[in-house]
Amino acid sequence: MDTRLTRSHTDRMLTGVAGGMAEYFDIDPVIIRLLWVLGAVFTGGVLLVVYFVMAIIMPAPPDDEYEYEDDE
Repeated sequence: MDTRLTRSHTDRMLTGVAGGMAEYFDIDPVIIRLLWVLGAVFTGGVLLVVYFVMAIIMPAPPDDEYEYEDDE
């Protein structure tokens, strides 16, 4: 299976970057989010800029990767 780093459709708080990273590395997304926050604080906001650049650059997964349930 070809795994790519993509934003998450299902596990997103803002843009899905942390959720996509958690899916890719197969770890809890809360850990990734905490690392982003701590990194942003300790780098003076540089990682916050990196986060939003990743949100623009990282592709969204294809729609056929997820099955959506009908509400009918």
